[in-house]
Amino acid sequence: MLKRSAGILPYKYIDNDVYIYLEHPGGPFWEKKDEWSICKGEYTEEKAIDAAIREFYEESGTKVDKDKLTFLTSYKINKRKIVTLYITNMDIDVSKMTSNTFTREYPKDSGIINEYPEMDEAKWFSLNDAKGKIFPSQLKLLRKFEEYIK
Repeated sequence: MLKRSAGILPYKYIDNDVYIYLEHPGGPFWEKKDEWSICKGEYTEEKAIDAAIREFYEESGTKVDKDKLTFLTSYKINKRKIVTLYITNMDIDVSKMTSNTFTREYPKDSGIINEYPEMDEAKWFSLNDAKGKIFPSQLKLLRKFEEYIK
């Protein structure tokens, strides 16, 4: 069975260049990796747009109004997951980003339980720079966005 995920990709223009908002995953596994993600998360019962809004708030601390979202695509990013993506033209102060947390035993089998932010940093990337930073599985979504803005 395919998992469903929904997310929001904020974008803005600076001097006629498009910038997109991405976040870096938290926790020890991602600590030294320079890979970034669209704010998104899995859902089961709720509508995709409601899940996207909830996940974005949980991972960024920023509320987004439903009427400011534009549906971009529902796209199978791998064999196990379909992502529904909404976009919005808005500016977000990345210095005010806050994220929910999760607990994990680390190092594995150590008995040490720590709490980590789900996302530990947010940045605005030019569209070209984002192509080299975003998770490879999400590059398809970025290309859909690029088609949209042209």
